[in-house]
Amino acid sequence: MRGLAGKVAIVPGGCTRIGRAVVDAFGAAGVKVMVADIADPGAGFGEGAAFQRCDLRDDGQIADLVKATKDRFGRIDFLVNVACSYLDNGAASTRAEWLESLDVNIVGSVMLMQAAEDELAANRGAIVNFGSISARVAQTGRWLYPVSKAAILQLTRNQAMDLAPRGIRVNAVSPGWTWSNIMDQLTHGDRAKTDGVAAPFHLMRRVADPEEVAAAVLFLCSDEASFITGTDIRVDGGYTAMGPERADPAIPLLMD
Repeated sequence: MRGLAGKVAIVPGGCTRIGRAVVDAFGAAGVKVMVADIADPGAGFGEGAAFQRCDLRDDGQIADLVKATKDRFGRIDFLVNVACSYLDNGAASTRAEWLESLDVNIVGSVMLMQAAEDELAANRGAIVNFGSISARVAQTGRWLYPVSKAAILQLTRNQAMDLAPRGIRVNAVSPGWTWSNIMDQLTHGDRAKTDGVAAPFHLMRRVADPEEVAAAVLFLCSDEASFITGTDIRVDGGYTAMGPERADPAIPLLMD
């Protein structure tokens, strides 16, 4: 894709399965990456990537992240906000849990934007936020994650509006079920089981590969997306297209 080689990205949440796919895709396109996370990176990243421990709930650490990126790579062009919290006790969630979820999933990315805004403007950069299919539907027992993801989509529109005069584009990707850390943990690494459970909810009859989500991120950062801002790409295998339907025929069930 045009306009990526030689650029620099910050990827909070870059140690997750999806985050690593984004980092690897950027690396293959010639983009230098500062990986930010609270988790240990484990296996190393490619030659063009570095790691900076950062808790998005801490403004001082965010400032250090931006400075370290500029010092290491000389510029900042892209922010890709993969980091999120899955903390969610539904209707029983406490005030502290609500604040924790919103701080990580929304406020932290805004503080990072503020810290990097001048660099992004100087380079006519781009921001990619992570929404979710959860932003558009009610899900039993889940409140914090879906509400925060819905707020991210509105944040994306607001950022696009107010940052456009500075030449900064802002978009979101909304993945469907994806082979991610949480899916891995819940199924103890059973991808086949994950695909089987996901099949009725997705027209593609499976979960997404992290690399498929990463491809959408790269497109939104590239020059191919130069006239795209304030929108959301649903990398969801047809999940939202079905609405309340499912991939399996429902009428025959009435005749059993």
